Amino acid sequence: MTPLQFVLLVFSISLVAGALGSLLGLGGGIIVIPALTLLFHVDIRYAIGASIVSVIATSSGAAAAYVRDRLTNLRVAMVLELATTSGALTGAYLAGHLGGRWLFIIFGLVLGYSTLMMVRKLNEPDFVISNKPAPWADFLRLHSSYFDERLGHEVAYRVTSTRIGLGLMYVAGAISGLLGIGSGALKVPAMDLAMHMPMKVSTATSNFMIGVTAAASAGVYYVRGEIDPFIAGPVAVGVMLGAVGGSYVLPRLRGTTIRLVFVVVLMWISAEMFRKGFAG
Repeated sequence: MTPLQFVLLVFSISLVAGALGSLLGLGGGIIVIPALTLLFHVDIRYAIGASIVSVIATSSGAAAAYVRDRLTNLRVAMVLELATTSGALTGAYLAGHLGGRWLFIIFGLVLGYSTLMMVRKLNEPDFVISNKPAPWADFLRLHSSYFDERLGHEVAYRVTSTRIGLGLMYVAGAISGLLGIGSGALKVPAMDLAMHMPMKVSTATSNFMIGVTAAASAGVYYVRGEIDPFIAGPVAVGVMLGAVGGSYVLPRLRGTTIRLVFVVVLMWISAEMFRKGFAG
């Protein structure tokens, strides 16, 4: 394969990854890393480095559109970033002390858990307002609303379990720093399942957060020399363009449709990463 063919193929895959990452709030890295390692046999550490850059690109490409459409809950994002950024620095440090095989296995475990949690909610309605007491969310004024284009009216929602959300976001940030996946695979289920936020809002808020989380750990990977511009360049451009396209589609989809696509994508990638980890 010539360098030009490699760049074009990586760009094409990254375009799809950016669109899916934007729709699901995962960041393109969750597809880019398996593609680079499984299809192009790139060392997983360089794949993670490229993914870190792509995650920042995804957030830049989609976050502005979601904020404009009032899908992103900025108050929730700012509160949760305190935990997820701290976790990202922890994960980036740990990544330098773990072998590549274990990174594959941890990746598979994280995605498998997220898949299981989302499968349990597939048959539930798009969104049900929680009446659970939420003193932290009340004090921080995290409750909000958004205009649902598919339903054609404003949807109000209450945020709950803020303390649990902060704990989960620290773990999500650590996974992001460790694996370079933007941690949306954990952030979206945490907001959707634990904090009872609508799926569309969870996805949009995750897109806003993942760029900040990735930026916190990108410097660590750069210093270690694990960001290769030849790989990261086409990945970042492709993911950013795909993310912009995905941001125009999300408001028109059902929450259950997004959740179903989320489950299918995570299930396949989790199985592939397990296979790669145990084969190594």
